Amino acid sequence: MREAHTVAEVRAAEAVLLDRLPEGALMQRAAHGLAHAIAAFLGGVYGRRVLLLVGSGDNGGDALHAGAWLARRGAKVEAIALASTVHPAGLAALQAAGGRLVSRPTRTPDLVVDGIVGIGASGPLRSHAAEIVTALAGVPMVAVDVPSGVGVDTGRIEGPHVTADLTVTFGTLKTCHLVEPAAQACGSVELVDIGLDLPPARVMSLTSRSVLALLPRPEPSAHKYTRGVVGVRAGSATYPGAAVLCVGGANAGLVGMVRYVGAADGPVRGAHPEVVGEGRVQAWVVGSGAADDAETHLRAALGDEVPLVVDADALALITQPLPVPLVLTPHAGELATMVGVEREEIERDQLASARQAAATFDAVVMLKGQHTLIAAPDGRVCVTTTGNPWLASAGAGDVLAGLTGALLAAGLSPFDAASVGSWIHGAAANLAGRHGPLTASDVARSIPVLVRDLLTEEREQG
Repeated sequence: MREAHTVAEVRAAEAVLLDRLPEGALMQRAAHGLAHAIAAFLGGVYGRRVLLLVGSGDNGGDALHAGAWLARRGAKVEAIALASTVHPAGLAALQAAGGRLVSRPTRTPDLVVDGIVGIGASGPLRSHAAEIVTALAGVPMVAVDVPSGVGVDTGRIEGPHVTADLTVTFGTLKTCHLVEPAAQACGSVELVDIGLDLPPARVMSLTSRSVLALLPRPEPSAHKYTRGVVGVRAGSATYPGAAVLCVGGANAGLVGMVRYVGAADGPVRGAHPEVVGEGRVQAWVVGSGAADDAETHLRAALGDEVPLVVDADALALITQPLPVPLVLTPHAGELATMVGVEREEIERDQLASARQAAATFDAVVMLKGQHTLIAAPDGRVCVTTTGNPWLASAGAGDVLAGLTGALLAAGLSPFDAASVGSWIHGAAANLAGRHGPLTASDVARSIPVLVRDLLTEEREQG
């Protein structure tokens, strides 16, 4: 599990650690990790030209001390001060190592280090800093802790900001490293451990290890009913393929049985002969391609009083909390319709939008996107970082809905089912297309392969 903490949580943990360490020791830890990350990024230090953009805060101090380390190893380091006062000890260290304070770079640098503002700042870059960053476009950029100008706790972007190739962060991830659109500005993220003692986070991201810890597995005495039975009410005469794909996600081997009810019975049985008809289930998936049948399917599924995954055409029918556990699976446009705002508002403030919707509907909300957000009514959020842009393909959401329903029927909580389902869906897409072209059917076929690979790796690692 990767955790992302708020600025307040990080500041509190830093204060505790600072009381136990000699003055300046915490900054030296951060600067040392930053310098090593820069050296690795450059593939060597000697003779390289590094430009530091330095603000008044501790991030500027980190950049200056890292610059001193690089200068002592043969880099040509210059720094531009973007504040009237910069970290005095850091500046002294840089100059003692041969680095220089300049008003503009003497030559185009090989790398720029963004130490303009830190995690305590808010709002976009000021005009002078924005002009300098724009003038350096095309030069590789390493951000200290966070790219300057992004919303650290929100993931929002309000105006001019740094777009980094690499962000080196300290102690813990921050929300902006995971949540779009800010996450896109971070590039690759490298975490440097500086010894912070932090509380459990409200924003997190699964890893393969945490997925395996949650993955439902059959007991030696299991039979098809004890492993879970998921029902799918999806598809229509207009969209029979949605039913085939949704059942494909559900029928990936993670439950003992899949039941199908809908207008696409023939295509579904032809593609999935294991699937049976209506009967008792532990969870229903409703709405994928259901068109005019969505309301009938939703009403029937509610009658069974089991958890529901509500997708696509059935989402418009959700106007208030329902009396069963829910996973809602909107993309930004669908969520905008559900809550009565413009799509752009959802896309601009994805974290707050997902959390608000989860509270409004008393449901787990899976806001699908580049980094899908799974929000629980209590404010917890899991961010999916698997997947790739090729996954933006017709029918992929139908597969995800079916897979999530299977995990729900197998016994996972709505939050865990949505989080694990989204992670596996993205990882299966990476496997299916090797980060290249793919279809939703490719993703569905790759789910059991992906899970087998995870289980094999687990066994091999003991």
